Amino acid sequence: MNTVLNLADLEALAEQSLDAATFAYYAGGANDEVTLRENEAAWSRHRLRPRVMVDVSEVDASTTLLGTPVATPVGVAPAALNGLAHPDGEVATAGEAARAGVLFTTSTLSSRSMEDLAGLDGPRWFQLYTHHDRAITADLVARAAATGHRALVVTADRPVFGRREREIRAGFRWPSALGYGNFAPYADEHDMAAITAGLHGSLLTWEELDWLRGLTDLPLVLKGVLTGEDAAAACDHGVAGVWVSNHGGRQLDRTPATVDVLTEVVDAVAGRAEVYLDGGVRRGTDVMVALALGARAVFVGRPWLFALATGGREGLAHALALLHAEVEAAMALLGAPSVAHVRRAHLR
Repeated sequence: MNTVLNLADLEALAEQSLDAATFAYYAGGANDEVTLRENEAAWSRHRLRPRVMVDVSEVDASTTLLGTPVATPVGVAPAALNGLAHPDGEVATAGEAARAGVLFTTSTLSSRSMEDLAGLDGPRWFQLYTHHDRAITADLVARAAATGHRALVVTADRPVFGRREREIRAGFRWPSALGYGNFAPYADEHDMAAITAGLHGSLLTWEELDWLRGLTDLPLVLKGVLTGEDAAAACDHGVAGVWVSNHGGRQLDRTPATVDVLTEVVDAVAGRAEVYLDGGVRRGTDVMVALALGARAVFVGRPWLFALATGGREGLAHALALLHAEVEAAMALLGAPSVAHVRRAHLR
């Protein structure tokens, strides 16, 4: 970890640590991976306008997400199968996030069950893939609430699987359904292959979102939004958060980089919900750009997996600390003593 100076350093080390198929699954994108590359490249096209003569002797990067205090406007995005990176899987990832004061998002497709995380401190949201069997969807929602998750993140951008040729070429094979911790309660009642086959959102509509809202008191966040039209519709249907995402470039290739549509979404939301973003965030300066454009927070996915694969819990703690330090330094150099001070005027 002494050689890791930033999040980008982790990918090459993880490629050495993981078997080729697992690395391809974690790192790859859909088709020609145009969107995968653009997600990172787009950040470098934005330029910051620092203000000088501002007292930044104390910089506070803390904020709140749906009313929950967090140490930084950077969260852990949902990522399937953390157990391929480390035996402790999501227990390690969520535990280190909690120690860092960072919000963790549990994936429906996590290696460890949401019940395994229930005893951990720290704020958690649950990312939901709706199931064709509404009873399974309803049970996942109820279990998420019972295990201390504070919001439901509904993924809307996976009606079918994107074609990820890199992982196909590498020979990646999905674990059996019993390798997904959240499905264990259904093992005696359902055919497990049918359960995983039913986990996609081809039936997810605005009416289905309304049905979900009626199931729970948890606030809903709609993830996978790339247009102002969908952002406005989401607010009309009562979501508390709109999450700008193209699924890390793993679904529809040649969609725009998320930062390039952030302004459109923020303007369409018009303050009716919090706005979040994922996609290629690797630097504290990326976080500043997103905040200046109106995001409440950003979420990071792959680097935490690479850190876990490379250095275990210590590697993840190091990676979380690196980005937090970059955020604080960028705020000070921008002339913003708090997150609330980062405004659109800080961008060219």
